[in-house]
Amino acid sequence: MASNEEIEELKSFGAMLDEPFEMLEGETPAACLAQFLLKIRGRGGAIAPLRANRVQTEFERRRGKRNIVLKARQMGLSTWIAGRFFLKTITQPGTLTLEVAHTQEAAEDLFRMVHRFYRRLPVTLREGALKTSKANVRAISFPKIDSEYRVETAGDPNAGRGLTVQNLHCSEVARWPGDAAEVLAGLRAALPPQGEVVLESTANGAYGCFYDEWMKAEETGYVRHFFPWWWEAAYVDEDALVEPLDEAEQSLIALHGLTEAQIAFRRGLQKQYGRMMVQEYPESAEACFLASGHCVFDVDGIDRRMGSVEGPLVRRWNGDLEVWYPSLEGKQYIVAVDPAGGGSEGDFCAMQVIERATGLQCAEFRGKLGLLEIAQRAAELAVEYQHALLVVERNNHGHAVLAYLRTACGYARVFAQNGVEGWLTTSLTRPAMLEVFGRVLIEHPEVFNSRRLLRECRTFVRDAAGRTQAAQGEHDDCLMAMAMGLAVRRAGP
Repeated sequence: MASNEEIEELKSFGAMLDEPFEMLEGETPAACLAQFLLKIRGRGGAIAPLRANRVQTEFERRRGKRNIVLKARQMGLSTWIAGRFFLKTITQPGTLTLEVAHTQEAAEDLFRMVHRFYRRLPVTLREGALKTSKANVRAISFPKIDSEYRVETAGDPNAGRGLTVQNLHCSEVARWPGDAAEVLAGLRAALPPQGEVVLESTANGAYGCFYDEWMKAEETGYVRHFFPWWWEAAYVDEDALVEPLDEAEQSLIALHGLTEAQIAFRRGLQKQYGRMMVQEYPESAEACFLASGHCVFDVDGIDRRMGSVEGPLVRRWNGDLEVWYPSLEGKQYIVAVDPAGGGSEGDFCAMQVIERATGLQCAEFRGKLGLLEIAQRAAELAVEYQHALLVVERNNHGHAVLAYLRTACGYARVFAQNGVEGWLTTSLTRPAMLEVFGRVLIEHPEVFNSRRLLRECRTFVRDAAGRTQAAQGEHDDCLMAMAMGLAVRRAGP
């Protein structure tokens, strides 16, 4: 068959791939074409046709132009999306498909699968209409149909820049490094209105880009797909159950029809993963987000307080300053300042105003200012709150802020440690101030009024090495300023 005839035949298949209707005993056109053209390496290592499993079939049935997928591990969704987009690439001329993985290793694994799709196509296609001009570790190009399939990593801030992408597959978004939201925004800019996008991941805490995308899916027009672990047919253990069924197991059987073999498999997961089982092998979207991650502070307490706080009394300074309680004569206050990097780039500057007697959060500032502006704003706030004790972190740019307070601002009531102005955050003082903050959060959550602050608490995590810090893409400026203020309050005059 001549290449032109092959191209026309491929285009006839491509025209059906986006159709929602079902055919051939309930299978979609994509499922039929995948089984006919695509080969995968199965769990046992053997090469076999790509036959849609339950998860893949349900995704194909419900998919839209915008999709977000929350799933258990190893359910075949990445394989299916790669296969579907590969079919669209080779049957719809002028198509650019882009896959974005969380690591280079993951990107290479995904693309090996795409290369396998290509190598197992009929020889007549590979030597005819789909003869490649480029086939390397990052891209496969089909010049006769002007289509290309690319793979990149989310660690590249320029991923997708300057391209027009018809199909976008973002894999393991919850584990993207750096500012995942910024990378995703750049990728979306490359997608035309009729393009198709799939964001998929296992959970990784109730924070970050993927969590935010999941929570706002309805307002952004994304179709949510959630696939619990028992949708995978291989997740069974045929060993007989020894212990009687507990209440949770009985509920799963009653609600979802789980078998004893699936319950036995679940018990194995619990032994292997402990509390993290509900992240890697979720049973509900809500539970897997809330249980995943390693929040340093009491999550339940944060969530309870988050649900009861009200908005500020006023907002000032272009909305960056939120005030819940105005200054009252006769009260004493502390203004704690984390200068961060200063300037328009980098971290935010944060200021917390707390009542000295009770620890009540009265006002909070978070914004990006120059060092002189930080000193001026801090002095202005301290004067407003009864000439408050001004506590400035002196690490890094804090020295400059302290100098401006003395010279340009003339503010003298500044906290000093061992005769040196400012608060020094070290490997010794940092754990202590976070411990004080955590204790107040448990014992007196009512003193905190800022949603920004509470969100930072929710995304302040302990990593695998035991370090405590803001999760990737999140901030802790308000938290650290508050922790510093509470530590000085506790230490007394």
